Amino acid sequence: PEVSSLLLNTVEEWGKSKGMEYIQGPLGFTDFDAEGMLIEGFDEPSTMATIYNYPYYPQHLERLGFEKDADWVEYKLMVPEELPNKHRRIAELVQKKYNLKIKKYTSTKQLANDYGQAIFGLINETYQSLYSFSPLSPKQIEQYIKMYLPVINVQMISLVTDSEDKLVAVGLSMPSLSKALQKAKGKMFPFGWYHLLKALYFKSNYDILDLLLIAVKPTYQGKGVNALLLYDLIPIYIKLGFVAGESNPELESNEKVQAQWSYFESKQHKRRRAYIKKIGD
Repeated sequence: PEVSSLLLNTVEEWGKSKGMEYIQGPLGFTDFDAEGMLIEGFDEPSTMATIYNYPYYPQHLERLGFEKDADWVEYKLMVPEELPNKHRRIAELVQKKYNLKIKKYTSTKQLANDYGQAIFGLINETYQSLYSFSPLSPKQIEQYIKMYLPVINVQMISLVTDSEDKLVAVGLSMPSLSKALQKAKGKMFPFGWYHLLKALYFKSNYDILDLLLIAVKPTYQGKGVNALLLYDLIPIYIKLGFVAGESNPELESNEKVQAQWSYFESKQHKRRRAYIKKIGD
């Protein structure tokens, strides 16, 4: 407690000297950085996009006067044995009503060339009203295209386009790397790369997937387009042998996202928190 108190008091004094009014976080520079301090689910595996902390971390912050600013929740979802009929009906209806189509690729390079910019542009448009979101700059978008798309199994990417081939929705997922990272002890070398490649491309006993994100163009939200993404992806998860998926953190206030999980066997098992403390007058 003494060490954390000294560190945070130093930050407070520095913030005051710069005219700051609040300390807020933990937050990333972008929404793709790890955000939120774990406050529930300490014995659950984390996804690659999140960080782990010990239970005493939030206790220290609260003791120093930090309060809840926002919470994210995470779910474990069981992959059904077959596509739910309700999703099939909704997806087929939505596809016909709005003249939408599912676009698939066999090459991540081609997908990145055709829709890389559009994917992250859609994320900027869709997430702009969410807590702490900072729009990605063109340079950041280029970086994330090179960082993320090449390592994702192209089968586990779902794109929905309109009649003019413009992107309407995207769903990104990938095999969970949590077990592989544990086996690699968090290191790429000398042999950590082997465990990561095995999880990404050969799967073997890796039967958990990470549901990275879903983004639907605002003008199409609430029209069943999410069902179209799952209509495409669930049969692929079944074929690849996945039994469960881990959602990335989603704001507890984001009822639209959480509503889509109600059709599946699911469990809300982790919670993360951004704290805030007033330091200015």
